[in-house]
Amino acid sequence: MDPRIPRLRRKLAAIPFQPLRSHSFGEEQHKFFSGPKLAEARVAAFEAEHDIVLPHAYRQFLTHIGGSGAAPFYGLMPLERCSLLVMDPPGEQGTPRGFGCVGPEPHERDLFLHIIEMGCTDVCVLGVTGPLTGRVLVGNSDGYWGPNVSSATDFLDWYERWLNHMSAGRDDRALELTSPRLRAHPNRHRMAPKI
Repeated sequence: MDPRIPRLRRKLAAIPFQPLRSHSFGEEQHKFFSGPKLAEARVAAFEAEHDIVLPHAYRQFLTHIGGSGAAPFYGLMPLERCSLLVMDPPGEQGTPRGFGCVGPEPHERDLFLHIIEMGCTDVCVLGVTGPLTGRVLVGNSDGYWGPNVSSATDFLDWYERWLNHMSAGRDDRALELTSPRLRAHPNRHRMAPKI
């Protein structure tokens, strides 16, 4: 087991009871509860069905913390609801790129797994193949903004950053966190996610 797992469990269990924590967009959906841990066999069956290997840190999360629930935005989707996506081909220099579903043809482009609900056509994905394997990206499937690659080295680091920023009561546009200070301000506006 990854040594970060026990620490993440403790931090996640403490978050709901911290009065000065940040508000996480979508927290009313998951209420900081994780779904049941997944058996190795279930994860392996998903990998075999999709002919992929899940990044190690994400796999550790699924099998040792929970297979759905507590996470940024509307929460971690159950594995059976996760879909493989490819990033749209590059357009003009500097234009955002969207994501599309993987078709039945052989994969020639890098694969991304849609893992977290953000709402509307915004997506939070995990690199499964290519140079971004293991990294978390957020973007818009229609290419209206992003994609933005998190500086976190893997899914567990990204998740811990969310927990740390929540605990510290920070504003964090990338993770849709609103501090108690900003929530109290009468002219606050919903923040657009950027990483």
